[in-house]
Amino acid sequence: MNGKVTNARTRLERGRGALGPALELVHTGRAPTRSVLTAELGVTRATAGAVAAELEALGLIRVDSRPAAAAGSQGRPSHRLSVDDSGPVVLAAQVHADGFRAALVGLGGRIVATAPGCITVSSDPAQVLGAVVAAGAALWRDSGRRCVGAGLAVPSAVAEPEGTALNPLHIAWPAGAPVRDIFTEQVRVAGISGPAFTANDINLTALAEHRHGAGRGAHHLLCVATGHRGAGGALVLDGRLHTGSSGLALEVGHLIVNPEGRPCHCGSRGCLDVETDPMAFLSAAGRAPGPEVGLLHQCRELLRSEYHDPTVRAAADALIDRLGLGLAGLVNILNPDRIILGGLHRELLYADPDRLRAVVADRSLWGRSGGVPILACTLDHNTLVGAAELAWQPVLDDPLGALS
Repeated sequence: MNGKVTNARTRLERGRGALGPALELVHTGRAPTRSVLTAELGVTRATAGAVAAELEALGLIRVDSRPAAAAGSQGRPSHRLSVDDSGPVVLAAQVHADGFRAALVGLGGRIVATAPGCITVSSDPAQVLGAVVAAGAALWRDSGRRCVGAGLAVPSAVAEPEGTALNPLHIAWPAGAPVRDIFTEQVRVAGISGPAFTANDINLTALAEHRHGAGRGAHHLLCVATGHRGAGGALVLDGRLHTGSSGLALEVGHLIVNPEGRPCHCGSRGCLDVETDPMAFLSAAGRAPGPEVGLLHQCRELLRSEYHDPTVRAAADALIDRLGLGLAGLVNILNPDRIILGGLHRELLYADPDRLRAVVADRSLWGRSGGVPILACTLDHNTLVGAAELAWQPVLDDPLGALS
């Protein structure tokens, strides 16, 4: 008996360094069984079993106790692995031009609970972040779950290492607002002991889609999206966000796609930011934005219910052409192996995928030689899921250390 215990402890000690990689494999759905986990980690079956048992003891994953063989399969059946639906959560928050929202998110990118969204954002970052954290903290207290951190998505480039919102153009916050410090303090006041993180919203959309959605498996993933106001882009290289030397990479919203176009907040004219966002579409379609629902929702309904209207169709064609021109330039510079589109850009892809793909192929060098797959983002609440990924990262890096 003592020999068996010693051997089990030895296997676990050997597998300590594999806890984080193992958890990430289960978290992203790449290790649905213990046999897959064994192969992916490159360890023995016994070590993989010890690692899985340790993650289960930490309340992070579940290992089925009675595995069943698949129909027609031979050999010993493998234990299935899944995230623990009753395990810890993180608080995720998002601020955008049309309001803010808070949620609790578990491992696997699973939304556990969301608070009703607010539809107004004041000019005081502390007031807004205090309100969104309070909404999230109420969800947490009601859940009775352990909260191990918090993540915030903001519609601005976030300068590193300061954590300041460098250019919140579409909300009335001052340039350089110390959003990370404010958010961290509000999280502490709410009683959440884990670390707090802040990043650009499109970066986090890309991260979520790469781990759990349309970007899975891509090595050079380009994400371009417009949600409520403006447009943004992000690049994920081999599983990590490319943020540049100080967090400011991929400000694609300020690519010029219509030199005689609308004035942009940045001081230029005809930027992707103002030529392909919801306000641009509503204006081109001759529709006035209404106060009842968000701009993105209005655009989505217009495309889905009135696309037969020649004015709406012409407006969609114009935005598709400008978006395609911007994407072609990015393809020439970045050579991605996949492009995913979110927000209104996703709706434009749905409306006329052949037109968009043809513009990109015609205007890009690499597009002509075979094309780049252009796909729609697939996750609901992908920005919130991305904000949660920030907070989950310390746990994925070191489960024992983060949860001790």
